[in-house]
Parts: sequence; C-alpha cells; structure tokens
Amino acid sequence: MLERGSSARRRTHALVAALASCLLLAAPGAQSQRDPLPSWNDGPARRSILTFVGAAVQRGAPGFIAPDDRIAVFDNDGTLWAEQPMYFQLAFVLDRVKALAPAHPDWKTVEPFKFVLEGDMRALAAAGEKGLVEIAMATHAGVTTDEFAQLVSDWIRTARHPRFNVPYTDMVYQPMLELLAYLRANGFKTFIVSGGSVEFMRVFSQPVYGIPPEQVIGSTIETKFEVRNGKPVLVRLPKIDFIDDHAGKPVAINKFIGRRPVFAFGNSDGDQQMLEWTAAGSGPRFMGLVHHTDAEREWAYDRASHLGTLDKVWDEAQAKGWTVVNMKTDWNKVFKQ
Repeated sequence: MLERGSSARRRTHALVAALASCLLLAAPGAQSQRDPLPSWNDGPARRSILTFVGAAVQRGAPGFIAPDDRIAVFDNDGTLWAEQPMYFQLAFVLDRVKALAPAHPDWKTVEPFKFVLEGDMRALAAAGEKGLVEIAMATHAGVTTDEFAQLVSDWIRTARHPRFNVPYTDMVYQPMLELLAYLRANGFKTFIVSGGSVEFMRVFSQPVYGIPPEQVIGSTIETKFEVRNGKPVLVRLPKIDFIDDHAGKPVAINKFIGRRPVFAFGNSDGDQQMLEWTAAGSGPRFMGLVHHTDAEREWAYDRASHLGTLDKVWDEAQAKGWTVVNMKTDWNKVFKQ
C-alpha cells in the first residue's frame, strides 16, 4: 500500500509539475524566454533591434525610454508588406476601373482610363502622377466611407497577387510581424505612417498587423457630412486632402500622434524625412531600412527602381550608422505564409 501510495503521489506531483510548466509557457512573461524574432538571422540588424529594445525597458540603463515615449512608426508599402510589381492599392484602383467601366462607356476612349482597360501599363505610367490621381479620384470618390471600406474588404478577400497567386494580405513580411509583436510586448505603441490611403489601410491593419485603425496615418481625400435616406454619412469627395509621403510624414506624425517617435522603419526615399525627424530627437533612437535584395524569394531593387526607390536615404543610413536590413541575408523567412 505504501509503495502504491508513493507511486500515486509521484504521479500526482509529476502531473502538477507538467501543468505548471504549461502555465508558465502560456504566461506573458514566458515570451521573454523564447526567441522573439525567429525569422531573423543572427547578424547586426537583429542584434541592433534586440539591444535597443532591451535597453529601452531596463530602468536605470542609459538606453531606458519612458513607457509613454515608446512610439514606433512604420512605413507600409515595401516595409510591412511587398510593393512590387505595383503598389497594392494601385492594383485595387485598376480593378475598380474595370468594375466600373460598364457604367462609363466613354472610358474606352478617354485617357488614362483607356490605358487601364487595354492593359497598357507603360502608357499609364507615362501619364504620370496626374493620370494616376485622376483614376484614383474616379474610383475612390462619390461613395460613403462605409461603402468604400466594404469595397476594400471585398477586394482584399478575393484579389490575388499576380506573381505568387495568394491574397495580398499574405504578402506581409513575417519578420516585420514578429518585430511589431516584440515591440508591443515591450510597451511600444506601433503606428503605420504611409503614403497609401488611410481608409484603404485601416480595413486590414488590425487583423493583419495588430495595429488598430486609429494608429494608422496615411494620405486622405476630402470628405463631407451628408444625410442620405435619413442616415448621417461621410461622403468621399474627388479632391485630395493630404499626401502622407516624404516631408508630409513627420508633419502628419506631429499632427496625429503628438510625440516624436523613438523607433522608425522605412524602405525608401519617401521615408527619409520621417527617419531624419526621429533621429533628431534627444535620447536613444532607432532608425531602420528594409533593403530589398532577394530576387528569388521577393525582389531585388534599390536606387534605380520605378517605385520604392532606395537612394538618398540609403546613403544617409550608411553615413549615420542606421540599421539597414539585407532581406536576403537577414531574414530566413520572408512572407508569413
């Protein structure tokens, strides 16, 4: 009986220990015992992130950052998800032109709409910013904000990337998802600051990035309040309100966040002023760039790219010792799927 009782107690103790281990692994503090960045290879980029964040939360350390000041900003296109062969919102715009074309028969002969319907991307590119703005206004305006959000949601659910044949939201970078989660686990508040339409990004920012809509800053078109069928709505107008790119990014950060970031990540010259403004603050700062160097798993481009040009800010990063992520060597996995 004694042996059987001892054996039962040992089994009970073993079970309790096993359950305790499971609880510890599930506890928030257990995350600190795991690798927070498993898709990042060991190297200067990964170490610079871990060193900065580790010091930021160490009270009394030279690199400590007060919790209220832990503001991290990220560009979206080319930084959090891919941007080739065209910005994903442009793909949405082109699909909207095709969907609306039956109601606009004149588009078959009117530039730049005819370029879209004929699939002439070279001619569309030659139409420049003016042409792209024209088709964006024609496809984005005239609807309510709720209607626009539904259009984006439907497109995100059904559209597929032309090269990888997956939903565009599967073109998100797994290493950057890990970085966002790691920052939040250490008290950072994460924001998107992008040249893309704010109302386009807000549709998927929370389920894809864990970033709520109110922490998304982007370009905007004007809206006005109306009452339609007895219901108050906001209607999108065919007029640009603000372009959140280049020097517009720090302006928007100051306007909507009200604090200078201590951590900023981009991938192109469009992010240069955001990184410079972050760097200009006092105390510890982190400035990072994603360098697209992997033609096999993603794309390889920088100075001469038709979009996402990494030129002047790359030189500045090299001169000032900012962190530059080499996608090919620093990431052992690119996309989340």
